[in-house]
Amino acid sequence: MESDFGETTPLWRHPEGKACTKALNYKISWNWDMVLRTQKREAVLIEDDGRIVIPPAAQHDNEWNYELTNPGPRLYGAPMPRKARIDAPDTLHHIILLGMGRKKIFQDDADRDQFLLRLSSLLRETSASCYAWSLVPGRSHLLLRTGATPIASLMLRLLTGYVVTFNRRHRRRGPLFQSRYKSILCQEEPYLLELVRYIHLVPLRLGVVRNYSDLGNYRYAGHSVILGKRKNDWQDVNHVLRFFRATTPKAQERYREYVKQGAKEVQGVELSGGGPIRSAGGFSEFRRLRKYGRQPRGDERILGDSKFVAQVLLSTERQSKRRHELPSSGYDLDRLSKKVSTLLNVKPKDIFSHRKHPESVKARSVFCYWAVKELHESATALARKLGVSQPAVSISVKRGARIVSDMGLRLSEK
Repeated sequence: MESDFGETTPLWRHPEGKACTKALNYKISWNWDMVLRTQKREAVLIEDDGRIVIPPAAQHDNEWNYELTNPGPRLYGAPMPRKARIDAPDTLHHIILLGMGRKKIFQDDADRDQFLLRLSSLLRETSASCYAWSLVPGRSHLLLRTGATPIASLMLRLLTGYVVTFNRRHRRRGPLFQSRYKSILCQEEPYLLELVRYIHLVPLRLGVVRNYSDLGNYRYAGHSVILGKRKNDWQDVNHVLRFFRATTPKAQERYREYVKQGAKEVQGVELSGGGPIRSAGGFSEFRRLRKYGRQPRGDERILGDSKFVAQVLLSTERQSKRRHELPSSGYDLDRLSKKVSTLLNVKPKDIFSHRKHPESVKARSVFCYWAVKELHESATALARKLGVSQPAVSISVKRGARIVSDMGLRLSEK
């Protein structure tokens, strides 16, 4: 079977052991329902992202002599383009930064302070929220909820500025971070608290602090901030403590015990994005759903159940279509302002004025929301056109989203 990618490598006989990592980031010319079997005849499935999934009962075998039960055409693969990031306003993202070649991305406290200074400034400017964070020498984890500014724009400004300062300070050149950062769009329930705990335990699990007690005093993680031992004005502590349904002191104590219990667990919940098996809730549940003719959805860019993954992918597909449909139908900011003024019974000039009248504020908020969400105007560019600050636009976008939802407003008639 010829491949469209030039020189290719047969993948189905890779001697890579149980991880089979060579199959990652390859486009496979093959039927994904094909089943492999080990010498013990245990089923091994291949996910949509190319990973070979081995049942827990078979993971202790030392020999991995795969053969196709029905080989058909040979399996060929070639490097494929990286998938585009999935993003939308008011979505939860787990950001992972790794150093190039596992080298340090923070040499000392001055580097960490510089990183946090840039992060705090950008969070305020973009109206994004931070629920958890940790900095250790070779990596960084962030749990962010985006505002109107896309996560890609926020991270570009954060990392570019930091690398320039880092290189100048340490008299070095070249990239600092390994490839591009990893961004996983996450379902809030049931993963937010698990993610907060996982991120705040990173310094302990990597040996940066000696024990759980020391973790509470570690300066470069959000754990001590939630406990009330340190303060910063850019970490959203209240949103996390709200999950523990108690007054602040009691909620902090419950949070402390929750994280402490996680420190004792050998292996917690899997918190990376994945294919349909993880989204289905495990291998046995995946097989049960397949038995009844249901195909769980999965995507390595998303952490959530199958329903959540399907909703995100559908929303992304619709957004991609609308990105081209609205401009091609003649929609621009001028036409948008007229549409909003008609729907809310105000004059178009009121949208561009700085009036604080409630009706003008409502119309301006809806205008900002649709300009960012539907016409894909950047919050920075929109701020210049309105003569306001970028954070003001981000606040208007959030307010506009609530107004559109509450009033059932629609931009197009379709």
